[in-house]
Amino acid sequence: MNRELVRLIFAQICLHACMAGTRMAAPLLALRQGYSPAAVGVLLALFALTQVFLALPAGRFADRHGLRRPIGYSVLAAVIGAAAAVAFPVFPVLCLSALLTGGATGAAVISLQRHVGRAAAGALQLRQVFSWLSIGPAVSNFLGPFIAGLLIDHAGAAPGSLFGYRAAFFLMAVLPLATWLLVRRARELPPVVLVPHGTRPKAWDLLREPTFRRLLLVNWFLSSCWDVHTFVVPVLGFERGISASVIGSILGAFAVAAAVVRMLLPFVAAHLREWRVLAGAMLITASLFAVYPFTRSALTMGVCSVLLGFTLGTAQPMIMSMLHQITPEARHGEALGLRLMAINASSVLMPMLFGWTGALIGIAGVFWVTGAVVGAGSRTAWLLKNSLSGHGRP
Repeated sequence: MNRELVRLIFAQICLHACMAGTRMAAPLLALRQGYSPAAVGVLLALFALTQVFLALPAGRFADRHGLRRPIGYSVLAAVIGAAAAVAFPVFPVLCLSALLTGGATGAAVISLQRHVGRAAAGALQLRQVFSWLSIGPAVSNFLGPFIAGLLIDHAGAAPGSLFGYRAAFFLMAVLPLATWLLVRRARELPPVVLVPHGTRPKAWDLLREPTFRRLLLVNWFLSSCWDVHTFVVPVLGFERGISASVIGSILGAFAVAAAVVRMLLPFVAAHLREWRVLAGAMLITASLFAVYPFTRSALTMGVCSVLLGFTLGTAQPMIMSMLHQITPEARHGEALGLRLMAINASSVLMPMLFGWTGALIGIAGVFWVTGAVVGAGSRTAWLLKNSLSGHGRP
């Protein structure tokens, strides 16, 4: 792992932690202000809404302009979004913060993934570099919620005070500035000539490829499981009287487990096959979701979070490796944008669906229904077995 990749990983951590901490603090503040789980579902959905509309333009923008310019715009949006919650910690502004920090993170991720994927040579190196890069979100999903939870609990001790929430949002607003300091000296890769003669192909043409469609579907299954966990843990913890810092620790344990397994993946990448890892992750996740509702204490919830982190943490590097192998180099940004658009379109709707489903059949039902769907969908991952033959890089 070279120094530039290390800098990019830390840059991703700082920006993603801004969004992750805001995503934990904002729902807790909304619940404290008396909003329902359904309203919290809407708030969580907004973290993905901007990415639905920006993902494809952001991918094309990255194809044209490389790394630094997209990251600069993303940093600016994230700082404005988190700072707005510091100044006005009310539900409508929390919704605006969700839109800005979520959109900024999505656009930055596309640029970073495109840059790292283009710099890799061969399928093995793709698995390795994306395993390293995927450590960033896992670490930031621990740091953001954990630090935000500590500040909420301990920075504002006075009853009824919002100082702890303001302190958490302020720190989230500062973190993206470090991202720009780390990225501004990154080496830009030479541009790719898209189409020497003729018209530029449409991004939607990529969806005509069956392998690409299957990969997006598997990605959707697994990202939905991540969304379920992010949504349900704060609601379960709030209902059971668990403090904000402990809720943040449970979410953080999930992120730490995902980070640990991603640290191990580069060393065993030569022995892995993407389709096997993805199918196994779906089956194990379905089993854990069947058990999770029976956990009653913070400790048992934490154990399930760790096991889910180990399982779901393996998915993204395998998906990114396959995506870069089955799409043309000149269209990696578009492919990444379509992927992000697809999973975030789901993430806009799913938290609201989780909230309404939880209100109708209880939070346990959300786990069981999702687990059943993911378990049944594991066959899609098995169908990817022969998809890499004749595609992409050796």
